[in-house]
Amino acid sequence: MVTRKGRIKQAVSRWCFGKIPAAEFYQACVEMGIVGIDLVGPAEWPLLKQFGLVCPCVPSHSLTKGLNHRENHELCLKQVRESIEATSAAGFPSVVCFSGNRDGISDDEGAAHCVEALKQVAGLAEARNVTLVVELLNSKVDHKDYQADRTAWTVDICKRVGSPRVKVLYDIYHMQIMEGDLVRTIRDNIAWIGHFHTGGNPGRNEIDETQEINYLAVAKAIAESGYQGYVGHEFVPKRDPLTSLRQAVDLCDV
Repeated sequence: MVTRKGRIKQAVSRWCFGKIPAAEFYQACVEMGIVGIDLVGPAEWPLLKQFGLVCPCVPSHSLTKGLNHRENHELCLKQVRESIEATSAAGFPSVVCFSGNRDGISDDEGAAHCVEALKQVAGLAEARNVTLVVELLNSKVDHKDYQADRTAWTVDICKRVGSPRVKVLYDIYHMQIMEGDLVRTIRDNIAWIGHFHTGGNPGRNEIDETQEINYLAVAKAIAESGYQGYVGHEFVPKRDPLTSLRQAVDLCDV
């Protein structure tokens, strides 16, 4: 088992490595110093805990039919509340939620509806010590029409909700596509970031010399910011998956 420096708590999204049987994958993660597995539901949590792992970011509602449309609020908020309760009971830190696609709605109206929705569950999140993280995704390549595709727009929603338990999931891959200027943006908004995801651009593959993001610099900026949350690797490996994952963990162990 590798002993890590601990300045960054590293996790990995299960779906990217779904071809590896769960127990085999979790054992490999423990051995390379990973402490969490992102985006797995309650059915897998007992196995996670057997390996001493946590789920730092728990799924909730639809990515495309999200909080920016009032007609989605009843179902989305029901699922968010259920995820908050389950996450709290398991002792895990956060639940992901999504703006949803624009579907013709303006940015101002979509933001107002997101604020309205998040205010309805912020109190529960605070009471249960769970952080809701609104995920940033690119609308250029992977998620056409997704509304929370810029840092400033999404951080503004969190500020308007005004809860320490409502923050942003800053996906480095997605924001490289939409904005670039990663290190400055992370430093300027770190107080509003509750979780990170990685991925190489272009292609969302390995975070190595085959892509354009300097992950060593990004990892150092995160570590130096005083951020205490998790960084979840969310890339689809093109080569041997566990070798690629180990290299990513080594790179971000700053």
